[in-house]
Amino acid sequence: MGTVVIISAAPQASGWTWAQTTALIVPVIALVGVYVTYTLNQRAVRRERRSRTFAEALTAVEEYLEMPYRIRRRPPSPDVRRELTDEASSLLARMAFHHAWLQIEASAVAEPYAALVAAARSEAGVHMSEAWQQPPIDTDSGMSLGTAYPRDRSNTARAACIQAMRRHL
Repeated sequence: MGTVVIISAAPQASGWTWAQTTALIVPVIALVGVYVTYTLNQRAVRRERRSRTFAEALTAVEEYLEMPYRIRRRPPSPDVRRELTDEASSLLARMAFHHAWLQIEASAVAEPYAALVAAARSEAGVHMSEAWQQPPIDTDSGMSLGTAYPRDRSNTARAACIQAMRRHL
């Protein structure tokens, strides 16, 4: 018969055993797993936060572009006129806030967003002036304006801004 070799956990000549090696490797693997999981979770949280902030920035511009319709459909009330002008001012402040945030946090997106805001202000500003010149609507049938205000430049700038935002996520 051949020689039988028995491997045991008894210390070898160097004093280091497989049990000690395993006891060292298992926690290291666990720590690496925790680190990878934490890193991936943080990346997902940052991406979600950016997505939400980008959406809020786009919403502010969209609400500004809707202001001519709100002005046109206003009832004949001085309080409503004040509310509408306050809302337009608030939207301008929100767009400025989002632009500043993008300059700090996502500089590659700040320029396309600024172009979108400029296009929206240019187009909606003219439409708001026209809407203020129209008499207030006092009938339900007058609420349907029939035609949309053109906003081709804003739509083009919005598409470019969204594309930049997608690249930055």
